[in-house]
Amino acid sequence: MKIAILGPTASGKSGLAAAVARRVGGTVVNGDPFQSITGLAVGTGQPSEAEQGVAPHLGYGLLPLSTRPNPALFGGQVRMWLGSIDKPVLVTGSGLYLRGIWGQLTDLPEVPESMVAKVRHWSMVLGVPRLHRVLAGVDPKRAAELHPNDGARVTRALSLHLATGLKASTLLTGVRLGVPEGWRVLIVLSTREMQRKRVEQRVAEQMRSGWQDEVARLLAAGHLADLEALRPLGYLGLVAMVEGSRHSGVLGIVQETQAFAKRQATWFRNQLGDVPHWNPDLEPLDAAFEKLGLS
Repeated sequence: MKIAILGPTASGKSGLAAAVARRVGGTVVNGDPFQSITGLAVGTGQPSEAEQGVAPHLGYGLLPLSTRPNPALFGGQVRMWLGSIDKPVLVTGSGLYLRGIWGQLTDLPEVPESMVAKVRHWSMVLGVPRLHRVLAGVDPKRAAELHPNDGARVTRALSLHLATGLKASTLLTGVRLGVPEGWRVLIVLSTREMQRKRVEQRVAEQMRSGWQDEVARLLAAGHLADLEALRPLGYLGLVAMVEGSRHSGVLGIVQETQAFAKRQATWFRNQLGDVPHWNPDLEPLDAAFEKLGLS
């Protein structure tokens, strides 16, 4: 039996995954590419020591900062983790990387790393919104699907187009949907207002837990280029605060994270509408177990 706990950032899915793993005697398996990278524990919301003490966890903080996440390659890595244990409980908030884990991506053309690096450089120099406008000029369908600040996906779509001459929207039309056989899946979703409050609380807790100090250590160790290439959520705002170019960017980080969580929730509702949902603010834990068939 394989279980997947899905949901937007700050929804409480990691805590639920730990509780489910304890219930079935299984292991929580990370499906978030940024939580798999070492040095980003606080800002990416890797499970706390208390959560990891509830049940075994696999796939957190293992990959180097030089890693450049790729849905297909990371999906293969997670499938290796899943296959190495009994009763895995996968947890992720990324729909695209979930497709990679489930082997549901089309066979996209390989994009040379030099091209990806060039587009990433453009995003740093020009800003992601400006690159989004460039994408809208060559692939309006894909641009309409992406938020103007979604740096990872905008960069990926533009890189695909420049490397192949084809539209990313055309290349992605063959993505297969649906839950693979053998999986039990639950999506953790609060109301929109509660989700916004959860993000506020999470960012405040991350700041209390030393997120700014974490970023300062990364900068002191010479990892600015890695952070600029990875662009993990909120980190560049903290870089600006640490370097003194912005005195208080916390509100901006909260708003960025709230917008990101909203896009995640919309994706899960639209793409996996038949999968049961659990609201952690309105329903008891036993309801989640029941919806997974564990009662």
